[in-house]
Amino acid sequence: MFEAIYAGAEAGEAKPPWDYGAPRPQLVEWAEARDLAGGDREALVVGCGYGADAEFLARLGFRTTGFDFAPTAIAAARRKYPASKVNYLVADVLDLPREWHRRFDLVVESLTVQSMPPEQHTAAAQNIAALVAPEGTLLVLATTRDEGSEVKGPPWPLTRAELEEFASGGLILRGVERIESGTWWRAELSRGAGGSTSHAPQF
Repeated sequence: MFEAIYAGAEAGEAKPPWDYGAPRPQLVEWAEARDLAGGDREALVVGCGYGADAEFLARLGFRTTGFDFAPTAIAAARRKYPASKVNYLVADVLDLPREWHRRFDLVVESLTVQSMPPEQHTAAAQNIAALVAPEGTLLVLATTRDEGSEVKGPPWPLTRAELEEFASGGLILRGVERIESGTWWRAELSRGAGGSTSHAPQF
């Protein structure tokens, strides 16, 4: 599905509905509130699409990797930012490289899990959580859905219970905001030093 949408966009059809065309404001606001600076730490953007969020983190000083399931999206990101320092790769959130396990100091997941069928949400959330390094942070951005409400996706916005599924493998949910007049989740999770769940620093 994702590849077909990106390929269609390359052929002149409608752009992907999730493509904002710039770094997500919900990410930018979070970063600015913390005066976020990469300091050469490693960051990963899940489902990076055309790369706007990944480029934003790279400008903040992170050694950034962006991956997407769609090869056409990754090729387009590389063309759009030919001098980029971001490492753009094709990867599947349900089958991620083993060497990424607990590697990244900051992981940003924006709208990817909710674009997948609901039966895949738990596995995807847990796989993403496993990418966070000791003392690292996961930022999750998703649109909201109330428990028990019906939705005909895609997308399939996340319930609070689904959001909490990112808190797995020792990752702790540190804070949840319901923003954009209640239509978006912004959640911050972290892992302690050495993989423990206590005393994890905040960005």
